[in-house]
Amino acid sequence: MELEEMQNLWAEMSQKMGKQQSLTDKIITDMIQQKYRNRFDKISTYETIGAVVCFIAAILMIVNFGKLDTWYFVLSGGFSIAYLLVLPIIVLNSLNKIKRLNIAQNTYKQTILAFAKAKKQLLQVQKTGIYLNVIFVAVFMPVVGKLFHDKDVFLESNLVYIYIPLMMVFLFFFSKWGYSCYTNITSSAEKVLQELEGNK
Repeated sequence: MELEEMQNLWAEMSQKMGKQQSLTDKIITDMIQQKYRNRFDKISTYETIGAVVCFIAAILMIVNFGKLDTWYFVLSGGFSIAYLLVLPIIVLNSLNKIKRLNIAQNTYKQTILAFAKAKKQLLQVQKTGIYLNVIFVAVFMPVVGKLFHDKDVFLESNLVYIYIPLMMVFLFFFSKWGYSCYTNITSSAEKVLQELEGNK
Protein backbone atom coordinates (compact mmCIF):
# COMPACT_ATOMS: atom_id res chain seq x y z
CA MET A 1 0.00 0.00 0.00
CA GLU A 2 1.42 3.33 -1.04
CA LEU A 3 1.91 6.21 1.40
CA GLU A 4 -0.75 8.32 -0.32
CA GLU A 5 -3.34 5.52 -0.04
CA MET A 6 -2.48 5.03 3.63
CA GLN A 7 -2.90 8.77 4.26
CA ASN A 8 -6.28 8.78 2.49
CA LEU A 9 -7.41 5.72 4.43
CA TRP A 10 -6.27 7.29 7.71
CA ALA A 11 -8.05 10.56 6.91
CA GLU A 12 -11.25 8.64 6.07
CA MET A 13 -11.05 6.63 9.30
CA SER A 14 -10.39 9.81 11.33
CA GLN A 15 -13.41 11.48 9.72
CA LYS A 16 -15.63 8.48 10.51
CA MET A 17 -14.37 8.38 14.11
CA GLY A 18 -14.99 12.13 14.44
CA LYS A 19 -18.57 11.72 13.19
CA GLN A 20 -19.10 8.76 15.53
CA GLN A 21 -17.75 10.79 18.48
CA SER A 22 -20.03 13.73 17.58
CA LEU A 23 -23.01 11.39 17.40
CA THR A 24 -22.10 9.83 20.77
CA ASP A 25 -21.69 13.30 22.33
CA LYS A 26 -25.07 14.35 20.93
CA ILE A 27 -26.79 11.23 22.31
CA ILE A 28 -25.22 11.79 25.75
CA THR A 29 -26.20 15.49 25.71
CA ASP A 30 -29.79 14.64 24.70
CA MET A 31 -30.02 12.05 27.49
CA ILE A 32 -28.73 14.58 30.04
CA GLN A 33 -31.19 17.18 28.70
CA GLN A 34 -34.10 14.77 29.18
CA LYS A 35 -32.89 13.69 32.61
CA TYR A 36 -32.57 17.38 33.59
CA ARG A 37 -36.09 18.25 32.40
CA ASN A 38 -37.55 15.22 34.16
CA ARG A 39 -36.41 16.72 37.49
CA PHE A 40 -39.01 19.49 37.04
CA ASP A 41 -41.92 17.47 35.58
CA LYS A 42 -43.61 16.57 38.87
CA ILE A 43 -43.43 20.08 40.38
CA SER A 44 -44.59 21.57 37.04
CA THR A 45 -47.68 19.34 37.12
CA TYR A 46 -48.51 20.36 40.71
CA GLU A 47 -47.99 24.05 39.93
CA THR A 48 -50.16 23.82 36.80
CA ILE A 49 -53.00 22.19 38.76
CA GLY A 50 -52.57 24.83 41.48
CA ALA A 51 -52.69 27.60 38.87
CA VAL A 52 -55.95 26.26 37.39
CA VAL A 53 -57.52 26.19 40.87
CA CYS A 54 -56.31 29.76 41.50
CA PHE A 55 -57.75 30.97 38.16
CA ILE A 56 -61.14 29.37 38.88
CA ALA A 57 -61.20 30.97 42.35
CA ALA A 58 -60.26 34.37 40.83
CA ILE A 59 -63.04 34.10 38.22
CA LEU A 60 -65.61 33.26 40.93
CA MET A 61 -64.44 36.27 42.95
CA ILE A 62 -64.58 38.59 39.92
CA VAL A 63 -68.13 37.44 39.06
CA ASN A 64 -69.28 38.13 42.65
CA PHE A 65 -67.13 41.22 43.25
CA GLY A 66 -70.17 43.52 43.47
CA LYS A 67 -71.06 41.94 46.84
CA LEU A 68 -68.00 43.53 48.44
CA ASP A 69 -69.60 46.65 49.88
CA THR A 70 -66.98 48.14 52.22
CA TRP A 71 -63.56 49.63 51.47
CA TYR A 72 -61.70 46.88 53.33
CA PHE A 73 -63.56 44.14 51.46
CA VAL A 74 -62.92 45.85 48.11
CA LEU A 75 -59.22 46.19 48.98
CA SER A 76 -59.00 42.60 50.27
CA GLY A 77 -60.91 41.28 47.26
CA GLY A 78 -58.72 43.20 44.83
CA PHE A 79 -55.56 41.86 46.46
CA SER A 80 -56.94 38.29 46.49
CA ILE A 81 -57.84 38.42 42.78
CA ALA A 82 -54.45 39.89 41.83
CA TYR A 83 -52.70 37.24 43.94
CA LEU A 84 -54.70 34.38 42.39
CA LEU A 85 -54.06 35.57 38.82
CA VAL A 86 -50.53 36.99 38.88
CA LEU A 87 -48.53 34.78 41.26
CA PRO A 88 -49.28 31.44 39.51
CA ILE A 89 -48.26 32.97 36.15
CA ILE A 90 -44.97 34.24 37.59
CA VAL A 91 -44.25 30.86 39.26
CA LEU A 92 -45.04 28.89 36.08
CA ASN A 93 -42.97 31.29 33.97
CA SER A 94 -39.89 31.02 36.20
CA LEU A 95 -40.32 27.23 36.42
CA ASN A 96 -40.66 26.96 32.64
CA LYS A 97 -37.56 29.12 32.16
CA ILE A 98 -35.34 26.83 34.27
CA LYS A 99 -36.89 23.67 32.81
CA ARG A 100 -36.39 24.76 29.18
CA LEU A 101 -32.68 25.50 29.59
CA ASN A 102 -31.11 24.45 26.26
CA ILE A 103 -28.11 22.32 27.11
CA ALA A 104 -27.25 21.28 23.53
CA GLN A 105 -26.75 24.82 22.18
CA ASN A 106 -24.59 26.13 25.04
CA THR A 107 -21.13 25.39 26.34
CA TYR A 108 -20.84 23.87 29.80
CA LYS A 109 -19.95 27.27 31.28
CA GLN A 110 -22.88 29.01 29.56
CA THR A 111 -25.23 26.26 30.74
CA ILE A 112 -24.10 26.54 34.37
CA LEU A 113 -24.34 30.36 34.30
CA ALA A 114 -27.84 30.27 32.73
CA PHE A 115 -28.93 27.65 35.27
CA ALA A 116 -27.58 29.68 38.22
CA LYS A 117 -29.51 32.75 37.01
CA ALA A 118 -32.75 30.80 36.46
CA LYS A 119 -32.37 29.02 39.82
CA LYS A 120 -31.89 32.32 41.65
CA GLN A 121 -34.99 33.78 39.98
CA LEU A 122 -37.10 30.69 40.74
CA LEU A 123 -36.12 30.60 44.42
CA GLN A 124 -36.65 34.37 44.72
CA VAL A 125 -40.18 33.97 43.34
CA GLN A 126 -40.79 31.25 45.95
CA LYS A 127 -39.52 33.51 48.78
CA THR A 128 -41.71 36.40 47.57
CA GLY A 129 -44.67 34.01 47.40
CA ILE A 130 -44.14 33.05 51.06
CA TYR A 131 -44.48 36.70 52.16
CA LEU A 132 -47.50 37.28 49.91
CA ASN A 133 -49.12 34.11 51.30
CA VAL A 134 -49.21 35.72 54.75
CA ILE A 135 -51.25 38.66 53.45
CA PHE A 136 -53.42 36.38 51.32
CA VAL A 137 -54.31 34.13 54.27
CA ALA A 138 -55.30 37.18 56.33
CA VAL A 139 -57.68 38.59 53.70
CA PHE A 140 -58.99 35.59 51.76
CA MET A 141 -61.26 33.97 54.36
CA PRO A 142 -63.13 37.18 55.25
CA VAL A 143 -63.63 37.90 51.52
CA VAL A 144 -64.97 34.39 50.89
CA GLY A 145 -67.28 34.76 53.91
CA LYS A 146 -68.68 37.97 52.46
CA LEU A 147 -68.95 36.77 48.84
CA PHE A 148 -70.57 33.40 49.44
CA HIS A 149 -72.32 33.75 52.84
CA ASP A 150 -72.84 37.53 52.99
CA LYS A 151 -71.17 37.68 56.42
CA ASP A 152 -68.67 40.19 57.70
CA VAL A 153 -66.51 37.92 59.84
CA PHE A 154 -64.68 40.96 61.21
CA LEU A 155 -67.89 42.17 62.83
CA GLU A 156 -70.02 39.05 63.31
CA SER A 157 -67.62 36.34 64.45
CA ASN A 158 -64.60 35.58 66.59
CA LEU A 159 -63.73 32.85 64.09
CA VAL A 160 -61.33 35.18 62.28
CA TYR A 161 -59.20 35.45 65.43
CA ILE A 162 -58.87 31.66 65.53
CA TYR A 163 -58.55 31.17 61.76
CA ILE A 164 -55.69 33.60 61.13
CA PRO A 165 -53.27 32.27 63.82
CA LEU A 166 -54.03 28.65 62.86
CA MET A 167 -53.51 29.39 59.18
CA MET A 168 -50.26 31.26 59.94
CA VAL A 169 -48.89 28.19 61.75
CA PHE A 170 -50.00 25.90 58.91
CA LEU A 171 -48.59 28.32 56.34
CA PHE A 172 -45.22 28.48 58.11
CA PHE A 173 -44.72 24.71 57.92
CA PHE A 174 -46.25 24.37 54.45
CA SER A 175 -44.09 27.19 53.03
CA LYS A 176 -40.97 25.74 54.63
CA TRP A 177 -41.76 22.34 53.12
CA GLY A 178 -42.53 23.85 49.69
CA TYR A 179 -39.34 25.90 49.61
CA SER A 180 -37.24 22.88 50.62
CA CYS A 181 -38.85 20.92 47.73
CA TYR A 182 -37.72 23.60 45.30
CA THR A 183 -34.17 23.72 46.72
CA ASN A 184 -33.94 19.90 46.54
CA ILE A 185 -35.19 19.81 42.94
CA THR A 186 -32.83 22.55 41.77
CA SER A 187 -29.89 20.90 43.57
CA SER A 188 -30.74 17.59 41.91
CA ALA A 189 -30.96 19.29 38.49
CA GLU A 190 -27.60 20.98 39.10
CA LYS A 191 -26.00 17.56 39.76
CA VAL A 192 -27.40 16.33 36.44
CA LEU A 193 -25.80 19.31 34.66
CA GLN A 194 -22.45 18.47 36.22
CA GLU A 195 -22.50 15.27 34.17
CA LEU A 196 -21.93 17.51 31.14
CA GLU A 197 -18.56 18.71 32.35
CA GLY A 198 -16.56 15.92 30.69
CA ASN A 199 -18.80 15.85 27.64
CA LYS A 200 -18.74 19.52 26.53
